[in-house]
Amino acid sequence: MYYVAAALLVLSGLFYSASHHELGQFGADVCRYGSTFCNNPVMLFTGAALAAAWGMFVSIK
Repeated sequence: MYYVAAALLVLSGLFYSASHHELGQFGADVCRYGSTFCNNPVMLFTGAALAAAWGMFVSIK
């Protein structure tokens, strides 16, 4: 589950950078295909936080 959280965190950063036009032409392509996440990268960050919390919850011994 931590891998999923890490992947979502990286994707959140990618979409955040693309929405602020910091990636050049690649960012334009990212925003064209993932416009929902470009407009709201917080959705992916929230998913990453929930996945990390769930991973911590199920790994308690």
